[in-house]
Amino acid sequence: MARRAFGRVPGSSRGYATAAPTSTEPKRLGLIGARGYTGQALTTLLSGHPPPQPLARLLSPTRRFAARRDVENMEKEGVVDAWVMALPNGVCKPFVDAVDRGAKERGENASVVVDLGADYRFENDWTYGLPGCYATSTQLLLAPLVPYLKPGYLPTVFGVSGYSGAGTIMENDPATGKLVTKPKVSAESLKGGIKPYSLTGHIHEREAGHHLSTLLTSEAGPVKVAFVPSVAPWFSGIISTASVPLKEKNDSQGCGWVKDVAQLQDVEGEHGWTVGGFQMSVEGDRVVVVGGLDNLLKGAATQCLQNLNLALGYAEYAGIPTH
Repeated sequence: MARRAFGRVPGSSRGYATAAPTSTEPKRLGLIGARGYTGQALTTLLSGHPPPQPLARLLSPTRRFAARRDVENMEKEGVVDAWVMALPNGVCKPFVDAVDRGAKERGENASVVVDLGADYRFENDWTYGLPGCYATSTQLLLAPLVPYLKPGYLPTVFGVSGYSGAGTIMENDPATGKLVTKPKVSAESLKGGIKPYSLTGHIHEREAGHHLSTLLTSEAGPVKVAFVPSVAPWFSGIISTASVPLKEKNDSQGCGWVKDVAQLQDVEGEHGWTVGGFQMSVEGDRVVVVGGLDNLLKGAATQCLQNLNLALGYAEYAGIPTH
């Protein structure tokens, strides 16, 4: 999610990160937080951003109140071109407010702000450019099928994610007495199995339905999605399976390789999205599609860097390994 940075594709209702003129000037990045898996993945990507236009990490605060003052002062002095909020859900707003205060004191528009969390994904004043990991895969699976959805019937998405998707917590290390970052869920705690959770009302369920409805025009009206996630004993990577009722009977032909089902090895550690496994029901009134991505990369850090590159005038894939 980013604001005050991006334009829109002409004739489209979709906010698109197309934005700043091409630049050769070095840009300065303020990275706030970044203690969790996603922040670490983004830091790794930033370390490989190609010269001569490096993105420099300026700030990773550990004390919230002191950090807010730092953010406000740095924005006031104009030393940051873009801020990345790599923070837990629900704690971003005070830092965004600090950016706004600093910009107001400077008398100019605020710097670009990109939020890796969910705090602003339903805000009309923000450009929707960084969906949640499950919401990314769900929307990519369903968006082409929206015109064909059967009215009154929910497309259902079953998602399985590596345990890094559950995030991290801060705990005291008994040996040192210091705060350390630990996974909320581990492979050991799952004991080789998968664990369903948030069986209804997951935030990415609401996010996907909301934005499929607002970003795409559907004769069927608002799009509602049934989404059921599970966490698995591998580290990263999401496989999503969508079962989609169709308003008219259809058939498939000439699909070729797209019948290959996306698997974990296709997405883990990769920076894009993989789709396959297209199959029609015998009656032709339902299609099943499988897609996948790495929840820490294309589901978070890679998208973030794509947005930053476009907002700051770099090539979209600068610093992102591509095949």
